[in-house]
Amino acid sequence: MAAPKAEPRIYTGVVLDFETSGLDCTKNACTQLAMQGVRFDTWEVIDRYVKYFAPYNKQEVGGVTKRKVLKNKHELEQEASGIPMVYEEAALTYSDITMYTLKSQGADLKSIATDVIEFGKRCTLTKGKQTKPVLIGQNITFDIGFLQQLMNYAGLTKEFEKVFAGTTDFYGNFQPHYIDTIDLGRLAFAHDPSVTSYKLELTAERLGIELDDAHDADADVTATLNIAVVCSNRLRNNTGGAGAAVQKKEKTRVHFKI
Repeated sequence: MAAPKAEPRIYTGVVLDFETSGLDCTKNACTQLAMQGVRFDTWEVIDRYVKYFAPYNKQEVGGVTKRKVLKNKHELEQEASGIPMVYEEAALTYSDITMYTLKSQGADLKSIATDVIEFGKRCTLTKGKQTKPVLIGQNITFDIGFLQQLMNYAGLTKEFEKVFAGTTDFYGNFQPHYIDTIDLGRLAFAHDPSVTSYKLELTAERLGIELDDAHDADADVTATLNIAVVCSNRLRNNTGGAGAAVQKKEKTRVHFKI
């Protein structure tokens, strides 16, 4: 009797990019999140997501119970109302996101965190630990800091760990598995002494990718995905046009965040 054929595994990734109100994930807020779910075999985009964050306050993380201390009336009032995250004017200007946009169009932080987990579930096409979605981004360690803030503030860290690929480190903290397009750029161009920067737009230009820019986080996601597609096609020796196609979108700005 012939052994049953094993189903082929479908590996997937979630390309993501955060726009933020500054560079420090311990005090600055997420302002926008864009994600695109992709299959690694065909680089087909299987899901998309873009949302603004409504302004939110700082919160305790990790469920740590703090030692009780005596507080004055001002401190008690401040604790009751919440301490706002820092929204730096320079960061908002750079991403062209206003506080009015966040207040009028932004979604609740916990609802976005829940959306991220549900997005990961939809992008899981084969059951198993090895086929959980991998994160992809440009300088993605920056984004992971804000992703950790998001999940901690929403109280959904454990749920996130069940859905996305990653491992538990020596200290017991979950470290998501990720692919950084800066590393892909270095693998492609480290032999060339004239290459001194791996910014998103420069790496794309060197790979022959025309940047398509929609003036928000989704544009950065599309550019990041296209870099991954081209590098993947080269690894597969698809030089005759048989590789996945990069995405096209209307340009509306002249620079990218990274």
